[in-house]
Amino acid sequence: MGMLNLEGKQFLVFGVANRKSVAWFVGKTLEEAGAKVIYSVRSETRKASLEKLLGNRPVFICDVEDAGQIRKLAKDVSQSHGTLDGILHSIAFANYAEGFKPFHKTKREDFLQATQISAFSLTEIANAFKPFLENDASVVAISISSLLIAAENYGYMSPIKAALEACVRYLAKSFSQDTRVRFNSVNAGPLKTSASAGIPGYMDNYLYAEQLTFRKQALTTQEVANAAVFLLSQASSGINGQGIVVNAGMDLNYFDQTVVKQVAKGL
Repeated sequence: MGMLNLEGKQFLVFGVANRKSVAWFVGKTLEEAGAKVIYSVRSETRKASLEKLLGNRPVFICDVEDAGQIRKLAKDVSQSHGTLDGILHSIAFANYAEGFKPFHKTKREDFLQATQISAFSLTEIANAFKPFLENDASVVAISISSLLIAAENYGYMSPIKAALEACVRYLAKSFSQDTRVRFNSVNAGPLKTSASAGIPGYMDNYLYAEQLTFRKQALTTQEVANAAVFLLSQASSGINGQGIVVNAGMDLNYFDQTVVKQVAKGL
């Protein structure tokens, strides 16, 4: 990662839940490249659960459902660490406690809560941290590839991820009025994470997607992290307002002969 020139840079990472998290892989990769990483987690309970993993790294508490906590985080981080060269937004939540439902049966309160946490929080974070970002900083959100957005068992989370990507594009335009701060997303294929395990029927999608990749091998979390780190670096300075698809080619392989034969045998 030396070519990315991340030595001495400083980043804030949202969303570490455990060692399988995309956010953890991104933070670890940034550190290996010589960057300093500051972490934000949603609660004291989460912080305590990550004590062994994060060690003596700087960790702040912020529940992004609360706009006041986001503003306080920006002030606290800036006072303790100064300006940032980038932010990773790897935050998502949906309430699947009642199991899968058709989209038209989505509860208003569930949709609004998930939208705030998973999509609009990016806008509030960007706004709060704007005075504390380097002029050429990079903000990266972790999203999902377009095929997953159409997956039926994602339920109401699919349009919310689409909203997240729209926020990325509009923030890129809005910030361009007086900064060179960039906004992009990594749109990942199915991954084995603890968060994905809570999605009904997710493993079936994961195994199916693996067969649609050109290489017949599922996407790894490290591969997604590598793309995010690239976007956080100045090596990607010409990329802004984009969703970079990282899915090992599965969106181009609908008619893979192996999969077609397997389906045809079952008809």
